[in-house]
Amino acid sequence: MSRRPLIAGNWKMNGLRADAKALASEIANLKKSDTADNCDLLVCPPFTVMETVGTATEGSGVFLGAQTCHTAESGAHTGDISPVMLKDAGCTHVILGHSERRTDHGESDADVQAQSIAAHTNDLIAVICVGETESERESGNALQVVREQIIGSVPAGASAQNTVIAYEPVWAIGTGKVATPDDVQTMHADIRNTLKDKLGEDAANGMRILYGGSMKPANAKELLALADVDGGLIGGASLKSEDFWAIAQSCPSN
Repeated sequence: MSRRPLIAGNWKMNGLRADAKALASEIANLKKSDTADNCDLLVCPPFTVMETVGTATEGSGVFLGAQTCHTAESGAHTGDISPVMLKDAGCTHVILGHSERRTDHGESDADVQAQSIAAHTNDLIAVICVGETESERESGNALQVVREQIIGSVPAGASAQNTVIAYEPVWAIGTGKVATPDDVQTMHADIRNTLKDKLGEDAANGMRILYGGSMKPANAKELLALADVDGGLIGGASLKSEDFWAIAQSCPSN
């Protein structure tokens, strides 16, 4: 099944207004000048520059996303952001369950599933992250760990229209280490099979599965050519417009 690639930039806790405006504007201009149009682009900046980035990318075809959300629409949740607020700010997507959220904030599979349901309720596309640690991979448990995360984190109502899966081996995030293409394809195929068991064949075959973990221009083309890799969730390389664009240009032609 043909799945349109998605290249998503997770800016994490980086970017003041001037730099964010410049970066977003550069990406927007590159997208507007693109004649190939072989992938979707998504940028997920910090909350403080979301309006700045949204204004800079408006009308360019670059989607705007957030890096997390609360399950509630409003209320006494100091420091949190609701999916209603994200939608109101112009977001179309939200990253959920990133390993840094799971580690730094103790988010569980159940938390991620609840956040995903809240996102879906408010017409946001949930980008649900899964991935194993280095010790889990070395012990031979990588596939089982990720299967359990998929089963626990992806809600029953997930579909190809409202959900994207991002596989990021924890040991490869920001380290420069990259899983081998064979390992990536094996994991992505197993994720798709797990999704088939949970959601049915149609939903699983249509759902995009992104690879993250030190994807950069030098390795993007090889990774994006794999059968079950439908794009990338990009960290550090998304903070340089030329690198982010080079990765996007590495997507297979339609």
